Amino acid sequence: MNTKADFPVPTLAVRTEPVQQRSTERITSLLDAAAHLIDQNGIDGLTTSDVATRSGSSVGVVYRYFPNIQSLLRALAMRNLERFIDRIKNVGEGAEWPIAADAIIDGYIDLARTEPGFRAVRFGEVIDERFIHQPKEGTTTSIAHMVDNLLVSRYGFAASDGLSFDIEVLVELGDALLHRAFLYEASGDDRFIAKLRSLVRDYLTPYEVSAR
Repeated sequence: MNTKADFPVPTLAVRTEPVQQRSTERITSLLDAAAHLIDQNGIDGLTTSDVATRSGSSVGVVYRYFPNIQSLLRALAMRNLERFIDRIKNVGEGAEWPIAADAIIDGYIDLARTEPGFRAVRFGEVIDERFIHQPKEGTTTSIAHMVDNLLVSRYGFAASDGLSFDIEVLVELGDALLHRAFLYEASGDDRFIAKLRSLVRDYLTPYEVSAR
């Protein structure tokens, strides 16, 4: 059995590739500024001029990397996705799968509580609904593939169409429940979080026998 799952990491799409350290730092500054502004004013209130002012840059610098607000939002969503994937990569090593599943949920919760812009710029919603026209290539599907690979490679679950489908359903449910949990409460509504943990066990326990 493999002990390490393979996690493809997405890349940010910007107009000018950050080949120099200064460019990388500038993009980070722009995304950080956008994230804080979104937390303050919401996505619909985000403007290029505000991002420039907040980051200490000019509007021209913003346009150098992001031709419009949509491309900036997509880059921020992709960064959120990258940071979530980083939480998944080494989750639950040496632990039972239910603990690993809780750790994945906890990783999302921690980011929602501490990462500026994470609650508002959901990578599934922003990338899939605003920028991708083929739903099967969407972000939640990609996350489902990662979790599927994790359970099969690290916990010995038998790969099957049924397992893959149930994991995809769980990821969709999880995205919706976690969105609702943080919609009105910055710390998250524990009722929705607890329901998600319960659903994960209900869906995946029938497959556990294959891992023994």
